Amino acid sequence: MKRISGILRVIGVILLLLLAGLLVVPLILPVPPLQDIRNVNELKDPDSQFIQIQGIQVHYKKYGAGEPAIILLHGFGASTFSWREVVEPLSVHGTVIAYDRPAFGLTSRPMPKDWQGINPYSVEGNISLLVGLMDRLGVNQAILIGNSAGGRLAMQMALAHPERVSGLILVDAAIYQGGGVQSSFIRALMNTPQLNRIGPYLLRSAFAGEQGQSLISMAWHDPSKLTPEVIEGYRKPLHMENWDRALWEFTKAGSGSEDLSLRFAELTMPVLVVTGDDDRIVPTSLSLKLAEEIPQAQLVVFSNCGHVPQEECPDQFLKAVEEFLGRYKFQ
Repeated sequence: MKRISGILRVIGVILLLLLAGLLVVPLILPVPPLQDIRNVNELKDPDSQFIQIQGIQVHYKKYGAGEPAIILLHGFGASTFSWREVVEPLSVHGTVIAYDRPAFGLTSRPMPKDWQGINPYSVEGNISLLVGLMDRLGVNQAILIGNSAGGRLAMQMALAHPERVSGLILVDAAIYQGGGVQSSFIRALMNTPQLNRIGPYLLRSAFAGEQGQSLISMAWHDPSKLTPEVIEGYRKPLHMENWDRALWEFTKAGSGSEDLSLRFAELTMPVLVVTGDDDRIVPTSLSLKLAEEIPQAQLVVFSNCGHVPQEECPDQFLKAVEEFLGRYKFQ
């Protein structure tokens, strides 16, 4: 009996030491600083524009003029770069605006100490910033085209402010599977001092390494189309200050736990659902389901195409969008 008691005491001591290690090590583990950080002026493109909205310097690009206004919302890990093949062709139909959402692209990355009230990386913060952008640029109503997580935000905006959205084009949209952390327990865990310290470094290691390139490749039906220039376009924002910390804050904020399918009937504006037939990120079957469940929604499926048809299959994408615009004659 004494021997068993002694073994149990040893096990207890080991467990306490392990727990202490889990609590202390992340707080003392050296976290190297970000490397090769550059000024945004070195990273911007010739057509880049910036505007201050709610204390955030928002990077955007604007083409064309007049009505209708079309606003492009990129997905997780992307930026205005993902619309490079279609932004100018679309501008023959009206005003086209693409912008970098908070935590992405060349938009500035506010830190927790920089804001009071609404979290700019949350759903509410993203919607508020989009409304602010429309107000500042004089856009009363717009057609929203959202890819992946940007499609989810487009629908959330349409439900929150239907009077500001004249049409929705949902591109391989993450409606049934939201991004970020949905579990309140995991979110609380991520807010501990330990994980707040090492979390950004863990994300940095993933996105700046081979895993980041693997995620980009997964978005294409034909990864051979991923030229070095495309890879560099996706990696450019990794030279922005605090990009890893901002991505951590965005991940913690999540994309909202609301089941949007319960509100599909509220979408009274025209809706077009488009998807590649080989989407391995948001399975094609989910886009087919989405088009079936949204009242009066139109559906277009692109052949030999993946998760980002505006990049991989721009001709098919433009044809579908232009037919949608012509069908409803948006003003």
